[in-house]
Order: sequence, then structure tokens, then C-alpha cells
Amino acid sequence: MKQETAALVRALRDNPAAIVEEWLRELQASQGSLHASAKAEAAALADGLRSALEADADPESLQGPGWRGLRATLEQLSASRAAKGDAASATAVFVQALKKPLFTRLQQACAQDPQVLARALWALSTLVDRLAQHTLDTFQQTREEVIRRQQEDLLELSTPVVKLWDGVLAVPMIGTLDSNRTQVVMETLLQTVMDTGSELAIIDITGVPTVDTLVARHLLKTVTAIRLMGADCIISGIRPQIAQTIVHLGIDLQGITTKATLADALAQALRTNGWRISRED
Repeated sequence: MKQETAALVRALRDNPAAIVEEWLRELQASQGSLHASAKAEAAALADGLRSALEADADPESLQGPGWRGLRATLEQLSASRAAKGDAASATAVFVQALKKPLFTRLQQACAQDPQVLARALWALSTLVDRLAQHTLDTFQQTREEVIRRQQEDLLELSTPVVKLWDGVLAVPMIGTLDSNRTQVVMETLLQTVMDTGSELAIIDITGVPTVDTLVARHLLKTVTAIRLMGADCIISGIRPQIAQTIVHLGIDLQGITTKATLADALAQALRTNGWRISRED
């Protein structure tokens, strides 16, 4: 074990409870308030760092097997802070605040050997910076995963399949249509057609702001897939502006029933299925 590594291990062994207390005081001075779990997190990180160095893990890289336990602790910390809505920078500051209490102890332990002190301070500084960077990377991955799950949930919520009548389904579309959303609509609608045995599906695009070639292609793919399931499809919500756009783009919707409103589409669906509705006198 190198002299600077041995000095770091001795500093971490020397009253770890006091190190954690100084660490938290430093954090409170810079951040103002601390999470209730901050003390336990700090103690776990300090203990993981000491264990890794005692196992002679290479401080030049965190990828070795000796760092596995500390990496797991950092990843758990990042995931917890990301779930709480903390900023990535605040999580990195939490890790970097470990420097000050250890700097003080190294200066006291290596006062008689300036060369060892210099190497130990440099090793500690670069090591803690690597730990903070690993925390940032993990935090970013966790946040991206949270955002991805939220986007998937929003896609599912924004494309509900509604049963309007026996054998008649409707999908009210709101917002911009893209490939991912169209895929979700198609999968959800086809599964519902199969589960309910419905013969007609209404795709209402009243809430779709614009229809271009790509959107029309997505709609045509959905209609084709529905017909392969043995059902038929009506597209409603064809406003004058959308009708003009479809004509100017030369999009062929022949063979597909289109209606101006969802009410008109429902009336057409009922007539197709043999229903007749009359008003009571």
C-alpha cells in the first residue's frame, strides 16, 4: 500500500463519527438544510471509502472490483436524491464536502513529511472528485430513466381507448402525433379490439393541431392494422383547415370513412351496426 493511501486509511479510521459530524457541519454551512438521511448516507460513504482503500483498491480508477461496494452506495444515493427532486449539483456537493474534514486530519498526521502530505492531499482530492463525478453520471442516468417512464405513462394516458357503444370504440387524439405515440395508439387499440370483439373504431383527431404527410401516414398504418383485425375505422375531426391540407398534400384517404365531428362518426357507426336511435315525443 502506498504511503499516501495508508495515510488516507489512517485518517478515515481516526474517529469516523467525528469525520461525519464535521462533514455534515460543512454541508449545512453551504446548503443551509440537510435531508434526514444525510447522516446515514455520509457514514455509509465514509465506511465504503475506508473499506475500499483497506482492500488496496486502485484510487486511480473506480472500475475495479474493490470499488464495487462504494459504487453501489453512490448509485443508491444518486437514485434516492433524484427521486426526491434534488439537483445533480447538490448531490455532488454532498460528496465533495468530505474533503475538508479529511484534509485537516491529513495535515495533522503528515506534518513531519511534506512530500507524503502533498501526495496524500492530491490523492484525496482527485479521488473525491471521481466519486462526485460518478455520482453525477449515475444521477443523470436515473433522472433520464425517470423522465422516460413518465413519458411512457403520459403516452398511455394521452391515448385512451373508450367504448362508446356495443362494438364501437373511440380514440380521442390530442397533441402532435409521432412514431412512438402512433405505435402506442396502434398497440392499445388493436389489443382492445381483440379483447372486446368490436367491429368499429373511431379515431378522433379534433385535438391534433396539424396534419402533415407523416401524421397521415401514421393514421393510414393504424387504419390498415385495424382492418387486418377484421374491424373497420372512421376518422373524425376533419376540420376545414385539415381538409385543405390533406388535399394540398395529395394524401389519399379513399376507402376510409371520414367525418367532421365525433358525433357524426358515432351516428355513422351506429347506422353501420344496424342501430336506430329516435327521440321520444
